[in-house]
Amino acid sequence: MTASTVVAVPNARREAWRLRLRGARDFARRFLRRRDGLVGVLVLLVFAVVAIAPGLFVGPLETAVSATGLPLDPPSSAHVLGTDELGRDMLNLTIHGARISMTIGLLATLITIFFGAVIGIVAGYLGGWADTALMRLTDFFLVLPTFVLAIILAPVLLEIIGTDAEFLGIKATLLVIVAVIGITSWATTARIIRSQVLSVKERMFVDRARVIGSGSGRIMRRHIFPNVVNLIVAQSVLTFATAVFTETTLSFIGLGDPFQPSWGQILNLAQATGAPGLGAWWYILPPAACVVLVVLAFTLVGNALDDVLNPRAGVRR
Repeated sequence: MTASTVVAVPNARREAWRLRLRGARDFARRFLRRRDGLVGVLVLLVFAVVAIAPGLFVGPLETAVSATGLPLDPPSSAHVLGTDELGRDMLNLTIHGARISMTIGLLATLITIFFGAVIGIVAGYLGGWADTALMRLTDFFLVLPTFVLAIILAPVLLEIIGTDAEFLGIKATLLVIVAVIGITSWATTARIIRSQVLSVKERMFVDRARVIGSGSGRIMRRHIFPNVVNLIVAQSVLTFATAVFTETTLSFIGLGDPFQPSWGQILNLAQATGAPGLGAWWYILPPAACVVLVVLAFTLVGNALDDVLNPRAGVRR
């Protein structure tokens, strides 16, 4: 290796970092112009703090599942958001429900994005029979009714995993919801990423990588993935919103863990108690409002990211 080559390598690395920093500054400047995205980020930061450290606002989880007041007591100075049918504080339940609902949403999103990104990148880059086979599988999952499939899969997966299984402190029933959301939601991500890969693989830097002998795996890792990561980030945010909403829906229809106060499970108990007919609005409004706010915030951030990272793909509002 000549002296000029040794000098050129550090210079190339410095130039690469300089370009990355410039790109980060440009992204931050464009994103700060999006008021909807900033509002979404602010809302999500509040919910993130609540989910990560519920002890800053209420007592431990044990106090959330213990009766501290009269059944269906309306909001008062003792119970700001009232109580449920067992006399449990609704503020305590709702705040602890944020950790469970958002943890499930995060894990389900990771599964969805992983499978969607891998399948989309492999299918788009390899083409041929691999693309045909993977896209037919993707189309199969796209046309399936998601909730019907989830209802069918949930008891099957619970039987396979076992009711006593745990992962990262999450019980089997909640693990089943994570798996069901991941299995039924990856197809849209795969389709979107594949369409971007079809464009990226025709660029000159990919042709140069092939000429110098880089294998398909290296090209997909080093050249294709970095050029679709922006799309993956934007899709992850939108998928998180869908995952939270899906978890709430599945828990509401009785597929959640009755002993874990997620937002969907709280709404399920409110419906079973007959809270709407009894006029106990405080039993329904807090968890429902949290779901709406989180889904709306993720949607706002996702749309803003999509427009900032892919200005030609989105319609600016």
